[in-house]
Amino acid sequence: MSWQIKYALANIAELPGLTAEHVNGELIRIVARDQPDVLAVISAAHEIDTAMAASYLETYPDADFLCGYRKSCVWDGEAIRYLEGAGVGWGSAGTLTSAALGGGANTASHKTYLFADRLLRQHGRVQELYREYDRIHRITLVSGTVIRIGMIADYEPTADAVRSLWDDFGPVDIVWNINPNGRPSPEANEAGIALGCEVMKWEALREHLRAA
Repeated sequence: MSWQIKYALANIAELPGLTAEHVNGELIRIVARDQPDVLAVISAAHEIDTAMAASYLETYPDADFLCGYRKSCVWDGEAIRYLEGAGVGWGSAGTLTSAALGGGANTASHKTYLFADRLLRQHGRVQELYREYDRIHRITLVSGTVIRIGMIADYEPTADAVRSLWDDFGPVDIVWNINPNGRPSPEANEAGIALGCEVMKWEALREHLRAA
């Protein structure tokens, strides 16, 4: 039994209302009262692309959810679209357990980025949205302006977090601190300026989209 399966089973055992068992390989079954059972693939990958997602579904065709168990796991945008098209949920361990408790695991998406993704899709100035990665969106506004946005969920993003996002995913126009409670550190703002991008919260981003 792989390390991530052991950790997943142990952590789920501590959650009220959920039980879980190992089915085979990287597949587990989660049972919640008054909800459908969830068959979840627990992946230890650092990044999940379309080929990997397709391989998992070929191996486990009855899977309801693909879980990137590492907190640092990165999801490729094409893999996200592939899974959504196949009726398979995707995201973190926290996303998986929330979906098992609440139902709808097949349509669940990474809860860290869910609300932010929805805000962009519902904004009246956004004409087209293309998700490059779970945390990188390229949007086209009704004015024709194209903006590449990177998301950081930290409570107080640091300069290193801003530089790492840039280094890992390429240049962005805006670094959006999607945590509703914290604020970017002054050093993070300075790092953004040095790189040629702006670091902001939703209120500032919303106004920026309206004016662009």
